[in-house]
Amino acid sequence: MLLLVGLGNPGPKYKGNRHNIGFMAVDEIVRRHGFSPWRKRFQADVAEGIVAGEKLFVLKPQTFMNESGRAVGEAMRFLNVEGDKVYVFHDEIDLAESKLRVKAGGGHAGNNGLRSVIQHVGPHFMRVRMGVGHPGHKDMVHPHVLSDFTKEDMVWVAPMIDGVAEALPLLVKGDDASFANKVHLTIYPPEKKPGAARTGA
Repeated sequence: MLLLVGLGNPGPKYKGNRHNIGFMAVDEIVRRHGFSPWRKRFQADVAEGIVAGEKLFVLKPQTFMNESGRAVGEAMRFLNVEGDKVYVFHDEIDLAESKLRVKAGGGHAGNNGLRSVIQHVGPHFMRVRMGVGHPGHKDMVHPHVLSDFTKEDMVWVAPMIDGVAEALPLLVKGDDASFANKVHLTIYPPEKKPGAARTGA
């Protein structure tokens, strides 16, 4: 059993925020893989499904970002899931836009959602770090992550979300590197070789 956690803030006001890319990712996972309808549990929205033969619980804490750990801790205790079976999908300002990395353990790097999860369950869980870029100055970080993705951003955001859902079976099987690579190839597909040049008449 795996617990997939998307970090974000609840409500339509925040739906398109950079901070909510974790919510966007797990929403697409649930849609793509035909999971159960969302229901309220563990101070969160929860859906269930099976991918690659593995039972998955998907969790979207409804406590706001800075209290996300309350929901994660409650779910982990009830489901008796260890940290290495918990994948937290979150925005990452220390990664360039469109970059994705999977990491085991570590700090919170200023992300209040991760900070809360660490406070409640410790640092030993998996992170799916979804790059949203750094605004260039620490004073700009808060407005940056709480601003919506632009139309231009969606050129990479949409395929990243699509790639995460498509490549999920690799993550479930523990092949984190192949998962990240497949997401990258969804965002930046290899250029097709040009066909043979036509000769003029």
